[in-house]
Amino acid sequence: MNPKEVLEYGAKHNSVMVDLKFMDFPGLWQHLSVPFDELNEAAFEDGYGFDSSSIRGWQPINASDMLVVPDASTAVMDPFTQHPTLSLICDIVEPDTRAPYSRDPRYVARKAEEYLRSTGIGDTAFFGPEAEFFIFDDIRFDQGPNHGSYRIDSNEGRWNSGRDEQPNLGYKPRYKEAYFPVPPTDSLQDIRTEMCLELKKLGIQVEAQHHEVASGGQCEIDIRFAPLLQMTDQLQWFKYVVKNVARRHNKTVTFMPKPILGDNGSGMHTHISIWKDGKPLFAGNGYAGLSDMALWFIGGVLEHSSALCALTNPTTNSYRRLVPGFEAPVNLAYSGRNRSAAVRIPTVSSSPRAKRVEVRFPDPSCNGYLGFAALLLAGLDGIERKLSPGEPLDKDIYGLSPKELEGVRSTPATLEEALDALEVDHGFLLKGDVFTQDVLDMWLAYKREKEVNPMRMHPTPMEFALYYDI
Repeated sequence: MNPKEVLEYGAKHNSVMVDLKFMDFPGLWQHLSVPFDELNEAAFEDGYGFDSSSIRGWQPINASDMLVVPDASTAVMDPFTQHPTLSLICDIVEPDTRAPYSRDPRYVARKAEEYLRSTGIGDTAFFGPEAEFFIFDDIRFDQGPNHGSYRIDSNEGRWNSGRDEQPNLGYKPRYKEAYFPVPPTDSLQDIRTEMCLELKKLGIQVEAQHHEVASGGQCEIDIRFAPLLQMTDQLQWFKYVVKNVARRHNKTVTFMPKPILGDNGSGMHTHISIWKDGKPLFAGNGYAGLSDMALWFIGGVLEHSSALCALTNPTTNSYRRLVPGFEAPVNLAYSGRNRSAAVRIPTVSSSPRAKRVEVRFPDPSCNGYLGFAALLLAGLDGIERKLSPGEPLDKDIYGLSPKELEGVRSTPATLEEALDALEVDHGFLLKGDVFTQDVLDMWLAYKREKEVNPMRMHPTPMEFALYYDI
């Protein structure tokens, strides 16, 4: 839609408000709303002023004025507001120069697409993330100078098999065995279907929904692949829809990678392919039916994987999931059909259009705009340098001995390690000015100051269990 069509669309749906959504630096949607009669065609150029010093990782208070500028092509009706509300995803613009704001994550994703086209390698990068999540019935957490605790509950949780529920009916998935029994063991079928229907209203195509492996309400809804910027917008709608549908049912959703001890964490396996002039470029006669270009793309992702983790696995909790010897693909190898490898080549169709690579280490705490842009740039660096990914590892990597794993690198063990890797290896992200040095410096500073250092200083319940009596 163009601005005129957006105004007609909003009027047709009796809009009384316009919700202006944009992404903050770490990865949460923010919004402000204006009356619908305040929206006109000029607003799609002029934007609306706001205080960016109150947005995490953005401007200091002495340079806080910024503009939020709606993108007409993103217009939809918000499915959760009581009063008819037109929703627009926005870009952030400098008020004096009218230049796009370099720390706007959506701008980074837009530049990544532009860089792909500028290389001549391709014109479209398709992304298909599988963002897993948990639906809980209760979550409590608290932290003070002399106490710290969290408590999760789920009616599906196996830990409640002995609880007096008057009556307890016993249909609670076993740990690591919730992929995927039918109802009544899967109690979340109808909620997931409702989520799918809301996504469909927004024009987002759903391919499948199901329970995931972990007890306690782990779920997955797969949405159809789309070009990078479009998919990152859809990923934000996906999280918004999933959380708000759950709230309708007095439940709560988290995209934390590892909220439950001893059971599977939530990943975001990300399917990627590059096309040009409507033709897929990753199909060929090489290993697993891949082209040389696809293998070089994998080589780039593996080459830069430690640095990528700082953006694709950007929380301290991410590394509770990425632990060697458990379910997460920490070993930096590639393989066809092998879910124990960090990069997998799915075999779902003989059509060249279905040929893609699946990067399995990212998780859904990722800011998609930054994480997907970084994955694309790493792969493009591999293509430009013709980086070989080495030999595939067509074995159950989890079952290999230490000797057999010699020479196979692993993902970083902590967020701090990933940030250190990004500080050293980031030249590939600066190509095409997609990421600026300022963006990377702010990311490193924010993560270290706001997340790594506080986690260093806070005692945990497990430390009391281990050390109190020493």
